Amino acid sequence: MLYIFDVAKHSIPPLDAFMNPVLQALKQLNDSGSNEEIYAKVAEIMGLSDEQLELLHNPDKGTTTEAEYRIALAKTYLKTYGVLENSSRGVWSLTAKAPTDEPINPKDVKKKYNQLLQSKPELMNSDVETEVELTWKDEVIGELLSISSQAFERLAQRMLRESGFTQVEVTGRTGDGGIDGKGIIRLGGLLSFHVFFQCKRYKGSVGPKEIRDFRGAMVGRGDKGLFITTGNFTKDALKEASRDGAPPIDLIDGDLLINKLQELSLGIKTQMIEQTVVDKEWFKAL
Repeated sequence: MLYIFDVAKHSIPPLDAFMNPVLQALKQLNDSGSNEEIYAKVAEIMGLSDEQLELLHNPDKGTTTEAEYRIALAKTYLKTYGVLENSSRGVWSLTAKAPTDEPINPKDVKKKYNQLLQSKPELMNSDVETEVELTWKDEVIGELLSISSQAFERLAQRMLRESGFTQVEVTGRTGDGGIDGKGIIRLGGLLSFHVFFQCKRYKGSVGPKEIRDFRGAMVGRGDKGLFITTGNFTKDALKEASRDGAPPIDLIDGDLLINKLQELSLGIKTQMIEQTVVDKEWFKAL
């Protein structure tokens, strides 16, 4: 089933319109998928244009797009409804309660969530757990946009080193044809690949032209390319990066960049709050 929406070029469908496409996307992904996979599939199912995908949720706070925000919000509502679940690694999957053929009614989903708010009033001011996640991620993006381009290149260098790359050098200041740095990644202690990378502190989307220019600068010099940005990539940029017959370029958008920084504890720390719980049953058993 293909969901078609009659929307203006620069508008985004309402939250309700994203719920069934999210479920359909997971079905097409064999019942589970990462945030990135779900986002790409939902955009394809709904036929969202690059202009729609580039609209920012809050331009003053970060680079989260409105489409990303509404898809994340839809996943949270669907989780509350019991048809989705997610792991600590950010992989979402359908539950046994997920419908097989018939679409869900968004009104029923919202009713279920409102019931949750009534039973847990503390959630009223948080605007669902997704908003909390997007808030701290927007804060990270704000910090990345405030540093210099040289500092961002050094951060990319540190991240690649922490990820197992060796001989990582920053070359951007030499005007090396758009290439900001290079390094070597060794797989299994046997195979090694020379990787060139480019860093862009964008508050928006990277298009196919930037991908082509980067590829032109690195072709014949390295095995792979790595494009790192604080923003995101348009659909055409994603296609250009994996175009047949051209050297492959891996893409790291703002969301994936933040997740990697969090994983490596680079500027992001997850604090564990100790909570004391009284075991009433233990006392009763005395």
